[in-house]
Amino acid sequence: MGKLVEIKHPLVKHKISLLRDKKTNTRDFRDLVKELSMLMAYEVTKDLPLKEVEIETPVAMAKTQVISGKSLALVPILRAGLGMVDGMLSLMPSAKVGHIGVYRDPETLKPVKYYYKMPDDIAERDVIVVDPMLATGGSASACITLLKEQNVQNVKFVCLIAAPEGIAELNRCHPDVDIFAGAVDEKLNDHAYIVPGLGDAGDRLFGTK
Repeated sequence: MGKLVEIKHPLVKHKISLLRDKKTNTRDFRDLVKELSMLMAYEVTKDLPLKEVEIETPVAMAKTQVISGKSLALVPILRAGLGMVDGMLSLMPSAKVGHIGVYRDPETLKPVKYYYKMPDDIAERDVIVVDPMLATGGSASACITLLKEQNVQNVKFVCLIAAPEGIAELNRCHPDVDIFAGAVDEKLNDHAYIVPGLGDAGDRLFGTK
């Protein structure tokens, strides 16, 4: 079973509180999502493998460590996932970026794919899927299924806010995928919004309704 990691760093908790506040404007909301994504990237990447290399400093030769293993790819779920990409890329500038567009049918609440574009070598990369909200888990599960159909072997899912229902669904569909969340909330309401949540992350990121 994939692990659930709720990131409890004080800076993460503080910034999520600001993110939740309905008075937070679009610009500040966007900046907070970027900052949170950068902070969470430390936790998400802490198990990256290392290898020893020898370099020359201005003083002497030194044995030190650099990241080894597979290259990384970031895959935001459109559209809200786009808000998390820049923060992650600031720490992983060599990562490639794919995009998956999925929307939730308002009647069935099932995910519907409308866009899919990946790097040619996606199967050779470890993939981090990002979306601010893990609500029903349907979109996240559908996106990860699409990646596995392209022979992606190692996927992590990163969100700012998760609902227990979404965690359960993602675990059911993809028990090998680790979930990283800035907060785990109480439940979903009748409209499949996370409670207390922060509203529609895409609308708040881009100033739409």
